[in-house]
Amino acid sequence: MSADQSVAEAKVMVIYGTRPEAIKVAPVIKALEAHPRLTPVVVVTAQHREMLDQVNEVFDIIPDVDLDLMSHDQTLNSIAGSVITRVDAVLDEHRPDAVVVQGDTTTVMAAAIAAFNREIPVAHLEAGLRSGDINSPFPEEANRKIVSQIARIHLAPTMVSRKNLLADGVPDETIHVIGNTVIDALHWAVATPVEYSVPELQKLENDDRRILLVTAHRRENLGENMVSIGRAMRTLAQRYPDLLIVWPAHKNPKVRAAIAPQIDDLDNVISIEPVGYGEFSHLIAKADIVLTDSGGIQEEAPSLGKPVLVLRENTERPEAIDAGTVKLIGTDTDSIIAEVAELLDDDAAYRTMANAVNPYGDGHSATRSTDIIDELLTLTQQD
Repeated sequence: MSADQSVAEAKVMVIYGTRPEAIKVAPVIKALEAHPRLTPVVVVTAQHREMLDQVNEVFDIIPDVDLDLMSHDQTLNSIAGSVITRVDAVLDEHRPDAVVVQGDTTTVMAAAIAAFNREIPVAHLEAGLRSGDINSPFPEEANRKIVSQIARIHLAPTMVSRKNLLADGVPDETIHVIGNTVIDALHWAVATPVEYSVPELQKLENDDRRILLVTAHRRENLGENMVSIGRAMRTLAQRYPDLLIVWPAHKNPKVRAAIAPQIDDLDNVISIEPVGYGEFSHLIAKADIVLTDSGGIQEEAPSLGKPVLVLRENTERPEAIDAGTVKLIGTDTDSIIAEVAELLDDDAAYRTMANAVNPYGDGHSATRSTDIIDELLTLTQQD
């Protein structure tokens, strides 16, 4: 596209509220800052306050607007109502030419609705993920389907996501397969030296033991499923005394109450507070196996050659399962133990997962995103 065909100048508002969103929009914000015609307006809702701020600091992002909506015991409906109301006022003040949202949180759904109601084009980053179960993950599956109905640009990470969107009736010409910006962010973070804030992690640099990294936080796993995960961690730690289990404990007290009592007395389990994005990226790089119910980690760890065992019954990220680097194992205690043990005991099984090709991108997804947004705004101005 020639220079005279491109939009002269446009404001692109990027709205996000949680740590996972921040990680994935950060490369896009940086690409917008470097773009000759597009100017970012960064808006955070702070649905997650502390963890969000950590990521912004890592990427040197200073929000233009901080709505600071986090409150104790907030409900999904209270978050959605606050986001729509407050974002609407911000849209009225800044008059962006387009709005970018990422993923499937309540912030994403509500911000997209607010922009749509003002007839501002919405670009949906990481569009097209589907688990096929409206209640799992909850409320994310519903949120992303809602956004798909109103977005003008669908930035899909993979061909599977594209097919999901087409199946939902999304026009083909609005779908763009760009890879996943989480890979852009991860490559940057791992290449950046970091000093662990937790002394126990600093010692890992000189520790030759195999490391099992465990994270768990999903709403659908709260209760007995989380207790089951804790039981499996205890058994694995006892069965493999040369294994070091690292558990960054989620802030949710229900998660901690289910897992902590089962592992607190074990010498080869390190329980730590959640660490910042930069530290956690290096922790993934140090780990040998990742046991998680997180969506983002299913994308990140394979980029570093780490087998991922997913503590869920389904996933909206089947690409890595098809590639062989991720495996769904559920939350049954015996199943968790058996799957981890296989990777610890069988070198061939471990190599098969560790050497699988990550399907999520090449680290240039953010630049593709900004070029696509630029093209949309050019066509809009010509109309």
